[in-house]
Amino acid sequence: MNCESRRQRLRAVFAGEKCIQPGSVFDPISARAAEDLGFEAGMFAGSVASLTVLGAPDLIVLTLSEFADQAHRICRAGELPLIVDADHGYGNALNVRRTVEELETAGIACLTIEDTLLPQRFGHAGTEFLDVEEGVGKMKAALDARQDPGLIVLGRTSAVGANGVEDGIRRASAYLDAGVDGIMFVGLQTRAELEAIAAAIDAPIMLGGSGAELKDPAYLAEFGVRVSLQGHQPFMAAVQAMHDCLKALREGTPPAQLEGVASNELMQRLTRDAGYQGWRREYLE
Repeated sequence: MNCESRRQRLRAVFAGEKCIQPGSVFDPISARAAEDLGFEAGMFAGSVASLTVLGAPDLIVLTLSEFADQAHRICRAGELPLIVDADHGYGNALNVRRTVEELETAGIACLTIEDTLLPQRFGHAGTEFLDVEEGVGKMKAALDARQDPGLIVLGRTSAVGANGVEDGIRRASAYLDAGVDGIMFVGLQTRAELEAIAAAIDAPIMLGGSGAELKDPAYLAEFGVRVSLQGHQPFMAAVQAMHDCLKALREGTPPAQLEGVASNELMQRLTRDAGYQGWRREYLE
């Protein structure tokens, strides 16, 4: 894997003036599909990882090694720069160091570390947040663990929705002072929120889980947003297609009559069949 080139390509996005919308990917085939379709980057979310690897909801039951292994499988499948949601770093600041080491080795281009208190504590409902000081410690640990300066480290917070814009800005400013490359805001709902944030901080912004007012890439780009997520429908669509195919087979539909099945040409392209056939001829015949 040429990790350096993909990290530099994504850094150019964060340093540029446009807003991209990454393709949500979850395995090597989905990453190749996104790359072939021209997506500038892929996004591998913790929630999708839990679904893909464990078939479990997003309740922080996935381990770092499971997440890093799947990220590595995705990265080695092509040249798509991969952004990953590293959740809370799988523990305290020391665990964050280990998380960055493993994910950098896996080949990712960008990771986010959030300041949510995870996993949920016994007897506490709703979202809790780390003290800013502890969040800063996690950001410093992530940056210290980074060996390739091309790897992008983003602080992540969803504090705006829970605590208001002022707290979101306070947290983002502290993480930027610690040296992170930008901030991911989760759950912004209005243009007024984004505009207040953009006026207060001078750094690249990534958005996730945004409201209906924040879907226009051209508008987002004006206010410093360089990456905006669209959700994780590709995985949900794959689940629905798989379910429908199995249901049809179970109900007696002949395989030749199934709808929505990938063509041989598409499967050969996404599995890089031509390359393997060339290697087979060169090495085995």
